[in-house]
Amino acid sequence: MDFTFTEEQQAAAEAAKGVFAGVAPDAVPSPALTPGAVAETYDRALWARLADADLLSLLLDPRYGGAGLDAIALCLVLRESARVLARVPLLESSAAAAAVQAYGGEEAKADLLGRAGRGELVLTVAAHGRTGHDPADQAVTARQDGETWVLDGVQTAVPWAYDADVTLVPAHTGTGRTLLALVPRGHEGAVLAEQFSTSGERLGELRLQSARLAARDVIDADGAWEWLRALLATGTCALALGLGERVLRMTGEYTSEREQFGFPIATFQAVAVQAADRYIDLRAMEATLWQAAWRITSGAPGALPAAGDVAVAKIWAAEGVRRVVQTAQHLHGGFGADVDYPLHRYHAWAKHLELSLGPAAAHEEALGDLLAAHPLA
Repeated sequence: MDFTFTEEQQAAAEAAKGVFAGVAPDAVPSPALTPGAVAETYDRALWARLADADLLSLLLDPRYGGAGLDAIALCLVLRESARVLARVPLLESSAAAAAVQAYGGEEAKADLLGRAGRGELVLTVAAHGRTGHDPADQAVTARQDGETWVLDGVQTAVPWAYDADVTLVPAHTGTGRTLLALVPRGHEGAVLAEQFSTSGERLGELRLQSARLAARDVIDADGAWEWLRALLATGTCALALGLGERVLRMTGEYTSEREQFGFPIATFQAVAVQAADRYIDLRAMEATLWQAAWRITSGAPGALPAAGDVAVAKIWAAEGVRRVVQTAQHLHGGFGADVDYPLHRYHAWAKHLELSLGPAAAHEEALGDLLAAHPLA
């Protein structure tokens, strides 16, 4: 078996390192000190640099100006972005574009994909349901009225909702099918209400009230939502891994310099053991992440459907990143709470990532359902 990344995947990661090298994680006001959003919009200058480096079109076919790469390449780039807390809709826009490419109609592909790959158009996904705890595909209903679809319902915590040109919204029909509706910003019957993440980013509660969409703006293909949600969850795991790795490095640097009783505290057994435990967490997060990304990419069969590997990865990501930032805060002492030091920002982002696309408990339940339906021999 060859577990190394391909040359193309490694090239994407190296390009990402170059783009993110100059990004400061404390470039916006602290969420601890800022009522409301830390900034009005995403980092547009960084977005332009990502477009120039062809990192917004990784998953797109060459006919749309893309590199034709896979979820593994995207996760490598996301991992780098999280190390510097890059404020860009990279995961949401890339995943949404990939879903349109894989399941959308030719008209939607022609209209959206080229512009999305060039950074001229931003996509996002309403993936958190009505409350953040219920299934996203059950929060909005879709019914057909002649040649149009009519949407009603609420989706909470939509990332970059005020900046995205199009939001992909899962909706269920009376026959039990799940659709993906492409809802333009400002569309009649679609209203946004401000919400804020623990990281200080502005989210949107999307309220759909008899919003009408033409058939060309609705993806009615089996498995489209499930595939998109799996990609979003796996990408969230990549973000958690990159963030956790940076936090552990910060902790190692601090404990190597901070002295007590004339010795660096990193030499104390209690400190070293805690850091070692968090290193093990990160390695487990990494192994389960690449397993999930590989299953999504390859479509290879397994003892469980790919959703099982995604659930395992998200369980490790949610629990692991929480433990990493908590240990980092503990080992930094009071310095970790200093708003002039970026650790508190990583802690806030980690909490957001822990809960995004469902906390560990939700994925444990999903994994239990899969195990019940697919008994292991």
